Amino acid sequence: MTSAFFTRKQGEFVPEPHARSPWSPDMLHGRLLGGLAARAIEQEHGAPGLSFARLTVDLFRNSPLLPVTVETELVRDGRRIRVADAVIRTDQGVIGRASAVLLRKGEQPDGQRRATPAWDERPPEAPPVTLGGWTPPFDLWWLSDWTEQGPNRVWLRESHPLVDDEPTSPFTQVALAADFASPLSNGGADGVQFINADYTLTLGRLPEGELIGVEATGHLSAGGVATGQCTFHDAVGPVGFCLVTAVANTMAPRQP
Repeated sequence: MTSAFFTRKQGEFVPEPHARSPWSPDMLHGRLLGGLAARAIEQEHGAPGLSFARLTVDLFRNSPLLPVTVETELVRDGRRIRVADAVIRTDQGVIGRASAVLLRKGEQPDGQRRATPAWDERPPEAPPVTLGGWTPPFDLWWLSDWTEQGPNRVWLRESHPLVDDEPTSPFTQVALAADFASPLSNGGADGVQFINADYTLTLGRLPEGELIGVEATGHLSAGGVATGQCTFHDAVGPVGFCLVTAVANTMAPRQP
């Protein structure tokens, strides 16, 4: 593990240079904002016996590499459900928000269900790869040919702490990985022509271990508006799904 993306100073998260987006060298990477929101909601509203079932992250404003604050609010706290929101700000104002649903764990019902099967990809043995001229600030293994039709698949692994030297929790890990559902489902032979505005991650369970597998299972677009869907796995089996919306963007991803 190398230096964290953010340093905590007087209630703010101060970004390091490698917190930048591939779209622009002076823009915060959107995946990190979802990670900060997940971290804050988990630390302030998570509890034993509750399972994170959904996280929706809205990324409606780009921000330079400015200090970030995250404020959370408990919206509902019932016997079986807890709902919490988070607002993400910089000095330029609100740049994103998130909403999480936590459900009370209980006895698993009997009977058969149409369960999503585990994929057939083994954990990677080769070194991680780069994306063209851009070296991602996380470990990445391509399992399919980006230029060909059919499901795109990758393994992901965090290589930096999110904040200071804190361990990154499984919930925050999968929240960070969820942002990659957009380029994986909306990209193609001509690169990534859509930039995502949000993502909704739903989880049957938290991932185990450091590796998170993502498989793009659908894309639709018309008039410059796109939606994509992915299935998330760990080395044991499937853990959840992610749905993203995205808009056509003429700004090409940054080359280092």
